[in-house]
Amino acid sequence: MSQNNIHTTQISVFKIAAAYIGTIVGAGFASGQEILQFFGFFGIFGLFGVLFTTLLFSIFGYVIMKVARDIKAKSHLPVIKKVSGAKIGYLIDLVITAFLYGALITMAAGMGAIFAQEFGLANTLGSSALLLVTLITVLFGINGVLSTLSILVPMLMLAVLTISISSLYTNWDNFLANLAWSLPAEAPVPSWFLSAIVYTSYNLVVAVAVLAPLGVLADERKLKAGSVLSGLGLGLGAGIITMAILANVPQVLNVEVPMLLIAGQVSPVFRIIYLLALLLGVYTTAVACLYGFGARIANPEEKGYRIIVIGASILAFFLSGLGFSSLVGILFPAVGYAGLLLLGSLTYVLIKDFKVDINARFYLWRLPGAGYKKLFLGNERPAEKTPDEKDESLDASGRKNR
Repeated sequence: MSQNNIHTTQISVFKIAAAYIGTIVGAGFASGQEILQFFGFFGIFGLFGVLFTTLLFSIFGYVIMKVARDIKAKSHLPVIKKVSGAKIGYLIDLVITAFLYGALITMAAGMGAIFAQEFGLANTLGSSALLLVTLITVLFGINGVLSTLSILVPMLMLAVLTISISSLYTNWDNFLANLAWSLPAEAPVPSWFLSAIVYTSYNLVVAVAVLAPLGVLADERKLKAGSVLSGLGLGLGAGIITMAILANVPQVLNVEVPMLLIAGQVSPVFRIIYLLALLLGVYTTAVACLYGFGARIANPEEKGYRIIVIGASILAFFLSGLGFSSLVGILFPAVGYAGLLLLGSLTYVLIKDFKVDINARFYLWRLPGAGYKKLFLGNERPAEKTPDEKDESLDASGRKNR
């Protein structure tokens, strides 16, 4: 088996989906706050936004990984430059790289806030614990990251679905009564359609750092199947959370972590379970961010990579003292602009490839029968038989063919 084949068949569709979903399903998603902001405030129309986002995640996740596979990219930088050009690609790369590290710091601050709020422990204890476990995971390389995400992501999604479905079951009448409710003025984006686009672009900024290295680790069929499975998983999770939020309006509107409130209303035990799931969500995002940041700065196969991720983790610990809410307020709005640039570039690549495919199909449709043979077989002709082979060729009656 060639070296190339080894690299293109070593991960499964499930691991691709787990890595993709694990990158998106972070603290914001699992807490329910992101879903409330981007979909919940639009009421029933928010569910249409979720359906649109499902499609966008499936399509653009595949585009990123396919481009990475075609150019054999080991980080997101070559992919960004390929789809956006050198100048715009450089700008997008700067923002993505900075945001990856900023998101790592934010996750560390968020873990510290959870430790202080839920357990009465010092913020620094939560931040340091997260960064230590994240660093150990990332030092095992991409296989360590994928293995961790493939185990934890199903657990996280199971917790999200269990709590949300349980809440819907106990509050079904409220859900039906609130279908006419909406509060779009409180949403950060004015319409559910645009909100779905912004939500996708925002998340792809982080996801591209993990999706790009995945492109060279599987064949095109697996990349396509993994993207579709990821989109469906993310859409299912976002849709169920949106429905659970609508079933618990207006109680969830004034809390930082809506899903913890929802879980607590179902059962105190469920609240504890979901708290653990939320911790896993923070962890999976931190792992994706640290790995993506380190892979951008240095080759993961070189010694300098270990120095980079260790140093970055130590610095992140001190910067996490700035506070969770302050970091979110500074970083998250800014990254939306870079996300739209990236999404626009990917859309251009998608349209260009679609036009090429349509033109090829139209050309094929107009060809006569001989043209089909030429298109698929080129100018090659079957090798003629030698005189001896002709003499030995007999027809059904046993006579030599003439």
